[in-house]
Amino acid sequence: MRRDTFLKTLAALAATGALPMSARAAANLKMMIPANPGGGWDTTGRALGKALQEAGVASAVTYENKGGAAGAIGLAQFVNAAKGDPNALIMMGQVMIGGIITGKPPVSITACTPIARLTSEYTAFVLPAQSPLKTMKDVVDQMKKDPGSVKWGGGSRGSTEHVTIAMIARETGVDATKINYVPFRGGGEAVAAILGNNVTVGASGYSEFQQYIESGKMRAVAMASPARQKGIDVPTLRELGINVELGNWRGVYGAPGINDAQRKALTEAVLKATKTKSWTEALDKNNWTPAVLAGKEFDEFVDREFATLRATMVKAGML
Repeated sequence: MRRDTFLKTLAALAATGALPMSARAAANLKMMIPANPGGGWDTTGRALGKALQEAGVASAVTYENKGGAAGAIGLAQFVNAAKGDPNALIMMGQVMIGGIITGKPPVSITACTPIARLTSEYTAFVLPAQSPLKTMKDVVDQMKKDPGSVKWGGGSRGSTEHVTIAMIARETGVDATKINYVPFRGGGEAVAAILGNNVTVGASGYSEFQQYIESGKMRAVAMASPARQKGIDVPTLRELGINVELGNWRGVYGAPGINDAQRKALTEAVLKATKTKSWTEALDKNNWTPAVLAGKEFDEFVDREFATLRATMVKAGML
């Protein structure tokens, strides 16, 4: 092959993203985080960005936080602004799927390109340190007496926390439609509300509350995990006689309209990032369970999650 022909071919492959990562210059990636700073998506997105740079597949990563409506506001902006961009990513997960089912926004995550599932985390329930309630049993007893008197603070309506709380109500004989659920657009807002005693109980991933639990500002009373988590001495709901278990996963999607080669390159980059030291450290620090899934398996998983979560919401009285 002539040199000029070779260079033209190389340039064409680079333009479509078909070159292997080792043959292309590291990209400047853009990360949409469809939540306010301080929450699980924000922490996960920034940890992934750092890992992408450490892996040498991104020369720089810029972040944009756009919270609200279980990620639907940031998702709509991403779909409109990033179409066809092979260097754009958006954080998503079970919370967004729940929000799409309940809120029925005009734009769905199905408009974007699946890349990978990253982590799984179970919901933790905490009380402010000064709360007169001391245990999850106290919370449930109070809810049974007067459902509206217990203010549950968590993610957007339809989020994993919202679904879990509705399931707790149903399992303990309380009408799930009467629970007093206060949604927040990000973990930072939820933490402030708990510390300010503006909600009775806080619900989110353990990592978002960890520093406040360790400092004594919050008291962890239960987790929605199948068994006690490593290094976390908090009883499960099942241990407390409440037959509820639900995990929250987080993942990442690419922009709408990218081609197969670009999707493959972006997927390879993300998978490479999950093998870095900084990503492993983020998993350990935040008590995230690694749950990497990509390709056809991830596509099929998301389809099942839409069906399963919808069925769970119907059973819990949310739909």
